[in-house]
Amino acid sequence: MTNNNKYKILVLSDLKEGTSTALKNTISLSKMVDADIELFHVIKPIDVVETDSQLSAMRTISKKHIKVEKKIRKLIDPISEDYGSIIHSSFTIGNVKNEIEDKIKKTKPDIIVLGKRKPKKLSFIGDSITEFVLNTHKDIVMIASGTQSLEPEKELSLGFFNNEKQSFESNLIETLISQTDQSLKSFNIVDKLNQTPNELPSTTNKKVDFVFEKNDNVYQTLSSYLVKNKVNLLCVGRIDQAKTQKVNTVKLQDVIDKVDVSLLLTS
Repeated sequence: MTNNNKYKILVLSDLKEGTSTALKNTISLSKMVDADIELFHVIKPIDVVETDSQLSAMRTISKKHIKVEKKIRKLIDPISEDYGSIIHSSFTIGNVKNEIEDKIKKTKPDIIVLGKRKPKKLSFIGDSITEFVLNTHKDIVMIASGTQSLEPEKELSLGFFNNEKQSFESNLIETLISQTDQSLKSFNIVDKLNQTPNELPSTTNKKVDFVFEKNDNVYQTLSSYLVKNKVNLLCVGRIDQAKTQKVNTVKLQDVIDKVDVSLLLTS
């Protein structure tokens, strides 16, 4: 947490479809945990300079800066005004991953927010920005759903997935739990139904457990139950599965790709 006792949330955005929803998710989260918000965008050099002339290139860069600044303000200002939240913004030109890594090192955000992507049929290992951010930032990452949105001023319905107790022992998670009067929902995928599921953190909230046996349709079933129970934020622990002794393994990428609610990936 920052010196002024406020968390810092960094929203990484390509300014395409889904940015508005990601910002609404972010504002909702920021209001619950008391956080400052900054949106950060990286412009690829290939999208700016297509000439050998230095003077022409400088003019093109200047025009691009103005265009991007206007686009960001057009996205941010209406949402900021609607919900009474300040959203800071910045952008730069360069290699996307390098600039993101540099920004994370400089600002040291407590939470990074990414918009949810539609999984590609063909993908190259290591080419995913989501995967890169998860490997670079070991603290909390929020994957904002494009459909099941976490809306500002609406009640929080909190779920926990395959709970590892140590994943949720943080002040921020405790603050989120304190923001809801609803029952906490625990969702577990196990290899066999007689396997003991993980327990939720100790709170005064009522708790409801859902246990699913692993099969080809288990994530579709999980998504269905999340929607039925109106869960709008699902906490997922990022445990190093190589260090656990559990037989049951659930791939984090499967959860990100196939579960359509906003995810809070804990450290």
